Order: sequence, then structure tokens, then C-alpha cells
Amino acid sequence: MQILLNEGMTPEDHLLDIGCGALRLGHKAVPFLKPGHYWGTDASLALMRHGRTTELPDPEALPLDHLIEDADFVYPGVPDGITLAIAFGVFTHLPAPALTTALRNLRRFGRLKAFLFTVFIAPDGAGPFRQADGVVTHSDRPPYHITAAAAEAMIGSAGFTPARRPALLPRGQVLWAAIPPCTP
Repeated sequence: MQILLNEGMTPEDHLLDIGCGALRLGHKAVPFLKPGHYWGTDASLALMRHGRTTELPDPEALPLDHLIEDADFVYPGVPDGITLAIAFGVFTHLPAPALTTALRNLRRFGRLKAFLFTVFIAPDGAGPFRQADGVVTHSDRPPYHITAAAAEAMIGSAGFTPARRPALLPRGQVLWAAIPPCTP
């Protein structure tokens, strides 16, 4: 939540929480945002519904149709008015093409101010790589790593400007912001 607040999120923003799972962020974001301004996607609808029931102080504050099963990052049913998107700890568990797809499909959100996401970074050509906190990441299996240059290239090729954020994150993940060319 603090990452989004640092990015300037206000209750008026419309948030897309990609890979929201059991609403680890959603249980904080839903009460903060105006009603109807939170949308979550995940590969498991059952997990999101469980989170809605068990994690939210008021489950009715989050309409069921705001939780969308989406393993392909196409955001079906998510309205075009999204202003912020976040994917925390999602692309560390998926191969790089998933991030490319997610970025390209976010272009349809014309009011988007930033897409924040985390990845593990490793030097070019690294095989298994020990991150600063000891977790070993890989180029070919989870947890995945990519190079900083690859992250910048993927963000740029999707039409966004890359911005690496200085936040210190769990397990050595690196926070990136993909900024649209013209923010509202």
C-alpha cells in the first residue's frame, strides 16, 4: 500500500491489482479507495473469492464482478478508467513473455498514470543467481530473474517509459514503474 501512496494514489484513483490472490493488498486498498475503484485479477477466481470473504472487513465493499479470473493478462471486463496498476511478486514466478504481454495489454487503459511491478534482477548471462538476501533466482525457472536492460527494453517496447524505483523490497525484488507517454 505504501508503494502506491508514494506513487501518489488517492481515494479517487481506479486501481487494477494484477495477481491479487487472496487480497493481500486488496484488504487495505478497498477501504482506502472510493467504492467501486478497486479491481483485482488472478489466475484463481476461487482464491480471490476466499480473500474477499476472509480478508475484507466488509466483503460487500468489493463487488464480486470486480474480481476477474485472468491467467493471460488480457484484463477481460476491467473498465477502461483504470489509473494505477500494480503486480507485486507476480513476474518473479512467470517467464519474461508474461510481463511483455501484461505491459502490451495495459496500453488500452488511456487514463493509466503508472504500472508498478516487481522482478528479480541479475547480471547478463547469469545462470542461477544468489540475490542479496540469499534467494537463488534463475533465467529458466521460478523464481525468475531478468536483467535491468531486459526490463527497460520490455517496458519501452510496450510504449512506456521505464523508471526503476529505489524502494527496498522483500527478497531483493526490484520495483519498476512503466509510465505511459502522456499521463493525464
